[in-house]
Amino acid sequence: MTTFDSKALGKGRTGYVVYLIVRNLLVLWSRIYFRLSCSGREHVPKKGAYVMAAVHRSNLDIIVIAATTTRRQRYMGKETLWRKQPFNWLLSALGGFPVTRGTVDRVALQRCLDVVKGGEPLVLYPEGTRLSGPTVGPLFEGVSYVASKCSVPIIPVGIAGTERAMGKGSKGVRPCRVHLEIGPPIMPPVAVDGGRVSRAAMHALTEQLRDELQRLFDVAQSKV
Repeated sequence: MTTFDSKALGKGRTGYVVYLIVRNLLVLWSRIYFRLSCSGREHVPKKGAYVMAAVHRSNLDIIVIAATTTRRQRYMGKETLWRKQPFNWLLSALGGFPVTRGTVDRVALQRCLDVVKGGEPLVLYPEGTRLSGPTVGPLFEGVSYVASKCSVPIIPVGIAGTERAMGKGSKGVRPCRVHLEIGPPIMPPVAVDGGRVSRAAMHALTEQLRDELQRLFDVAQSKV
């Protein structure tokens, strides 16, 4: 597995400056090329950790989701993306960290917990991979687990238009309108008497998140 550099969890000033420069350029490009719009930014916390849970239809999602906040957000990426320099350094500077696809990557899960416990925002795609179509698929419980374990809010986001712009298997990027719809924070259940949150409670939270993501996805699709 790719060696993990602690700087990928983001304390270096150089990495943060690179992030701000690249983030601002990508958001500006998205606003021009995709006529990117975003509703509900007031729901994104201005400080402290949270888990942003977004619908996932395109590799463009990680670019346009930067428009939700000027804060640096962390996200997971395929391990293979980190195999070449200087691309791996750039991904880490932008807040990314590698995971092994197709396996239960306990290291990746621990990195997610480290990010959130360190007070930083984390972006996860609870559908697990890029899907296609207007319906939110079954969700993995990773978002619920991390949010419950760290007692931080979940910020749900519907992203519409990126699949038309560059869906799975696309070889180019089309100038399609893209819209982000951010919903109110969803608070995880509180463990009783200092114990663990029950599996039933985490499952209920995941179902609540899926319903809210579908609502936001429907609203976002109506605006593109």
